Amino acid sequence: QPRTGGLASLALVQSVYPEASATVLEPYPADLQWVVQAQKRPWWQFWGRTKAAYASQPDGKADMVWSNMLLHQHAQPGALMQDWCKALNPQGFVMFSCLGPDSLQELRALYADLQWPPPHHAFTDMHDWGDMLLQAGFGQPVMDMERITLTYASADEVLKDLRAWGRNLNPGRFTALRGRTWFDQLRQVMDAGLISPKHEGLLTLTFEIIYGHAFKAAPVARVQDVTVVSLQDMKKMITSGKLEPKASEY
Repeated sequence: QPRTGGLASLALVQSVYPEASATVLEPYPADLQWVVQAQKRPWWQFWGRTKAAYASQPDGKADMVWSNMLLHQHAQPGALMQDWCKALNPQGFVMFSCLGPDSLQELRALYADLQWPPPHHAFTDMHDWGDMLLQAGFGQPVMDMERITLTYASADEVLKDLRAWGRNLNPGRFTALRGRTWFDQLRQVMDAGLISPKHEGLLTLTFEIIYGHAFKAAPVARVQDVTVVSLQDMKKMITSGKLEPKASEY
């Protein structure tokens, strides 16, 4: 997502692949306009930079889709994966990262002790992400994960990161606005409850980071009495040898 670190990721990818063309996908018009303005540079900085294109819909021409820490923020991740698939050409692949179920376990414990609604929605396990990739039209998914511990000097620093990294999609979350008194209580609880003796009294949070990549699967049509296949898909299947006969025809 461009506003929450996507442009920084784009800059890193462009530094590794300076000759590659890049497209920033943003379906919301206001955010797309923000991205275009944010990417503008003074005329004297134009030379030597990789120019990015902007689009609101995938066009099926990309070699690679890069999605960093977005999947866990999306209310309909399966639909997002389908958009990734639509953005790729037949030989394309996706690389992504997101939070896993062991993330924020310390914060969940604090909320549970105070009988507050959950601080976030349930994060998906990497094996389930792999199954969803297959359902979205990808093949050969490869998943991995690691756990990292971040330390903070204060609750304000923790909250700053949490605001930037996601949102609470849990249907059981508190539905109204919280008051200043509650917010002050939250900060006090975090300052006291997240302290780790192993980290010199700093506040700690655990994050499980899931990594995945998968190739776009070639279209497959099972031959039946009547089979309708688009001309574009037929060309892809002929070149990849993916026409699949019925079991009774072996």
